[in-house]
This record gives sequence, structure tokens and C-alpha cells, in this order.
Amino acid sequence: MSDYRIHGETGEWEVVIGLEVHAQVTSNAKLFSGASTEFGAEPNSQVSLIDAAMPGMLPTPNQECIRQAVRTGMALGAVINKWSRFDRKNYFYADLPQGYQISQLFHPLVGEGELTVSLDEKNPDAETKTIGIERIHVEQDAGKLMHDQHPTRSYVDLNRAGVA
Repeated sequence: MSDYRIHGETGEWEVVIGLEVHAQVTSNAKLFSGASTEFGAEPNSQVSLIDAAMPGMLPTPNQECIRQAVRTGMALGAVINKWSRFDRKNYFYADLPQGYQISQLFHPLVGEGELTVSLDEKNPDAETKTIGIERIHVEQDAGKLMHDQHPTRSYVDLNRAGVA
């Protein structure tokens, strides 16, 4: 943990800074559908029946997305969990047609790891810091609301919906 402390009226407080970092998996297909992930396509041109939440459509995980998450975990010296699970994170918004996001909220694919960084990348003998990584989990992205297409209406683009 941190060596930096703040002295308050009730004692010392340890400074801990947490970051949530989002990264998109480099894959030609979305996490649970075969729809393309190509950037810059016309709105709603890369949407499968799964992405649009049509009844009866069952999601199947994209193995390449899972493989990349495991490789990232290995690069961080992280624990690769032998068992993980996808969960439904329920919330209702126009850019999420299912009414839930498929995520690894409770049982992620990758557990604790770490990343060591140099404080001066130009100096090979510089001091380093090790940053603890709590977890890496895979989840599908929501769609995108477009508010600049019409003066009084908003539109939904589901091309991004389901991207890992």
C-alpha cells in the first residue's frame, strides 16, 4: 500500500487512488455476436439480432476476446481464474436494448496482478513503482446516443453495442 499519509484530527489517513480503465479488445467480431466491430461504419449497419436484443437469441462468447483477456492477465503476472462467470448488470437506458449489460461483475476471468513502471523511461536506472491490478473482466459495451443529428430528437446507434 501507499507510504503517503495525511494527518487528520482522528489520526493518519492512507492515500489510495483507484482507477477504472476501459480498453477495447481487438477483434473482428463482437463479444457475443458475429457482428463486425469495424470503426466508422454507418449507424446501425453492424447490428446482429443478439445486439438488438431480439427474443430467443442466445449469446455465445467470442473465444478471441476471452483469449486476449487471458493473455493480458498473463502479461501482468495476474491470477487466471479457473472458473469465471458472466453476469447481467441490470440498467435501463436507450442505448442498451437488452435492459442489462453482460459483464463479469462478480467472477472475473483475471484476478490480481501488477504492472511495474519506470518513473523516468529515458533513464534505465530510474526508480520504479509497482501498481497493483485488482482484476480484469470482460464485458459488452452499450450503444451510442447521438444528439447532434436533429434539433429536437436523439437517435441510437447500436454499432458499438456488444463490443468487448
